[in-house]
Amino acid sequence: MTLPPLREWWSELSEDGRRAVLDGDSPHLDEDVREEIRVITGAVVGMVESLSDDDLDYARAHAEETD
Repeated sequence: MTLPPLREWWSELSEDGRRAVLDGDSPHLDEDVREEIRVITGAVVGMVESLSDDDLDYARAHAEETD
């Protein structure tokens, strides 16, 4: 199970999902976010998926653009 590239799903992730990714206390994605990614991409997303530092940098940069 591999997390699809963030660029494929970030723009379609809900505002709550984006907040959960950026404000989460754990390096792992929570169940709601994983479910959204499954719906958006059709990928099987594992329970211990986490984002790389590069992914988080991309998410932060693009979150600022939508504020």
